[in-house]
Amino acid sequence: MPRMTRLALPGVPLHVVQRGNNRQPCFFHTSDYEFYLESAFACARRYQVAVHAYVLMTNHVHLLLTPMDKWGVSRMIQLLGATYVSNINSTYRRTGTLWEGRYKSSLVDSERYCLACYRYIELNPVRALMCKAPEDYQWSSYGVNALGDFNPGIQPHEQWKALADTDIDRYAKYRLLVEEGIDQGNLERIRYCVQKGLPTGSKQFKSQIEDVLERRLGSGRRGRPRLETKKGL
Repeated sequence: MPRMTRLALPGVPLHVVQRGNNRQPCFFHTSDYEFYLESAFACARRYQVAVHAYVLMTNHVHLLLTPMDKWGVSRMIQLLGATYVSNINSTYRRTGTLWEGRYKSSLVDSERYCLACYRYIELNPVRALMCKAPEDYQWSSYGVNALGDFNPGIQPHEQWKALADTDIDRYAKYRLLVEEGIDQGNLERIRYCVQKGLPTGSKQFKSQIEDVLERRLGSGRRGRPRLETKKGL
């Protein structure tokens, strides 16, 4: 089976998911989460990739990124993966792979799905029953995007900025959006598109991507969604 081509375009948000091999843990101690984030922000700066949202689960990560050029994200993730795995192997005296093959990704329609992806990512621990509210989970960007916690590694997307005229009001508006949650249709679409490497957006958005890339993409047809039985989404 041919490898699925990843889509990436300058200035277009990209929802990235990377899982631990065989869904095994990829974080073992608080210091591992801290080292991953420190490395992620450093790699993002190096390759001019804006980080808008993230969550580090026990056995996988979600990132919402916007690159300045089409290779920015792939180079960032490649360097981040190598740096993190080297540290883990050295720290725990292990060998071999940590991640499950190639990361998965989906171009995101900014106007319709950018803030939905923010919420999808930051509500992941709540859906996984790891906490009751997103503010209870330490390893996500919710504290930055909803509560104003300081983190220079996070750059707000224009759709987040458009929520209000001031940051104080933006935090409040975003908290209300998170409290509303994500409707089941959007949740399934985001999950399906990142799994299949398809754009998350309208038919018009998909057509625009096809015009830029000068090739056809998958149909994006969705069958009955598979019930999620494993911890984390």
